Amino acid sequence: MSQHLLVELELPEDLERFRLPRGVDDRLQVLLDRQDHGDTLTREEEVEAQGLVTLAELLSLLQLRTRRIWQVTYPPS
Repeated sequence: MSQHLLVELELPEDLERFRLPRGVDDRLQVLLDRQDHGDTLTREEEVEAQGLVTLAELLSLLQLRTRRIWQVTYPPS
């Protein structure tokens, strides 16, 4: 059974802020690149990479939903 939670957020006008910080994104890219090149990640690295991917996806989803809400709430004139 899914649950719903309503959260009120003050959103910045600059939606680009809804992304991984550069250092965190760099770390994710290193892990993914190693994996793509056939290197075996440790269990800890796999967990770290999956957590970072999940966070990046969440931020992307938040960015997309915010854009959609803004388009409905503040349509272009």
